[in-house]
Formats: sequence, structure tokens, C-alpha cells
Amino acid sequence: MNMDKLIDNILDSYEQFGGINKAGLTSFPNRENVVQVLHDLQCLVFPGYRNAEDIDSTNLRYITGQRVNRIINVLTHEIQKALIYTVECNSTEQEKSDVKKSHCFALAEQTSLALIEALPDLRRIIRLDTIAAFNGDPAAKSDEEVIVSYPGLEAIVVYRLAHFLHQKGVPVIPRIMTEYIHGKTGIDIHPGAEIGESFFIDHGTGVVIGETTVIGKNVKIYQGVTLGALSVKKTLQNKKRHPTIEDDVTIYANATILGGETVIGKGAVIGGNTWITKSVKAGAVINQ
Repeated sequence: MNMDKLIDNILDSYEQFGGINKAGLTSFPNRENVVQVLHDLQCLVFPGYRNAEDIDSTNLRYITGQRVNRIINVLTHEIQKALIYTVECNSTEQEKSDVKKSHCFALAEQTSLALIEALPDLRRIIRLDTIAAFNGDPAAKSDEEVIVSYPGLEAIVVYRLAHFLHQKGVPVIPRIMTEYIHGKTGIDIHPGAEIGESFFIDHGTGVVIGETTVIGKNVKIYQGVTLGALSVKKTLQNKKRHPTIEDDVTIYANATILGGETVIGKGAVIGGNTWITKSVKAGAVINQ
């Protein structure tokens, strides 16, 4: 079989089975571009910790401005593609035409600018997460050690950035961000989850936090914890399927807590390897 025939067969499979993302405004967001934006955002959150670069008082403004402009340009384009793709899937031909001409670029640009505007407050929240990790782990020697080496904090930082975009109604891109960091850290946090301040994930591998999970302040969880749904039927989409964890709760390794009506009360301690599908009272200690 000659080379042209081999290539033709691959091209034919694109027509038959799809799965090709062609360039243009109607294309799906590009994963590599989104990951690059995410990297730039992480560098804005913790400048000097993510890149091999020399930052000092003479160049910090320039480096920051360079990143901000790059994020706005690339993220606006990717959000625009995500919005147009969603419109293409859910609108009439006239609606598609109208949105393409007007709303999508403006909405995308507004959202990108809103994220940059929100960064100082997001950094405040992330600072509290960093302190929670340092205070919650006797092995931690400094905040800086936590920033550069703790996968739990990195996953939380990405979640907080992705959650902001999710709240703004941005499709697809928040999931690209959180699934990228899921692959890197083994920690799976859906961007739709609601998570309070001073959140600490220790060790982290195998943690799963589902889309409709609600977590209060000062919560600490260990590796292998699942905050999941009792059922994954498609008919439950857009309904609360995952548990609520109130303030000051600790959940030890490999505990599984399931169900949208399950509430773990304030200050409760959930032991390792437990299986919970019913609510737990405030202050309770649950062992295997």
C-alpha cells in the first residue's frame, strides 16, 4: 500500500468519525492554548515560583504586564470559540449569525478582563489556602515549600481560577484547566464545586470532588477521599448530586461520602476508609 493511500484512509476517517478540530472561530477551544494561559495565570498568582526567571523590582511591572496582555489576548480568543461552539450546537441559523456578529467577542473579552481584575482577591484566598497547608502539615517548613512542592495547593489554585470562569458561564475551558491539573496531580476537582477559604488537601492522590459538592471553610481532606454522587444517571444533570461538607471538617484517607442530601456537620471528623451515604451531626467522630 502506498503512502498516499495511507494518508487518504486517515483523511476519510476524519470525515466518517469526526474528532478533528479545524482552525477558525467555529473550532473547539485549543487545549494547548488554554494550558499556556493557565501557566501564565499561575505565574501571576505566584511570580518567580513557576518559571526559571529572575524577577526584581526593576522588571516586575514589565513581566506582569506582558503576562496580563498575553492572557487577555489568548483567553479572549479561546472563550470566544467556546461560546460560538455552544451557540452552534444550540441555536437556529439566524441566532448563530447574530451572536457571531456581536455578543461572543464582547462577552469573551469582558470575562478575560474580569478574571484579571479578580486576581488580587483570588490571591488573597489562595494565600489562606497556603497558610492552611502550612499549619495543617507538621512536615511543612515554610510557605515557600508549600507553594513549590505541594500538589494539593497547585490543584486548589487551578480550581479557584477555573471556578471563577465557570461562575461566569464559560463553557469547556474550566474543565480543560481542572482536568489538566488532575492529570498532573491525581486530584480531580470539578470547577463547579463550591469550596470555602482555608482549604487543605494533604498528599492528594486520588481525591475526587464532584460538580455539585459544597465545602465550607477550614476543611482538611487526605488522599483518596471521594465526595461523589450516589447515582450517575444522565437525568440527574443540573441537580445536586454531591455532599455538603460544613466548616472545620476533617476527612481522612480513602473515605467515601456520597449523595446530594448528605451533610457532614461542622467540626465532624470522618475516619479513613469509611463509606457514608447519610448525614453526620456536627462534632461527630465517625470511624470505620
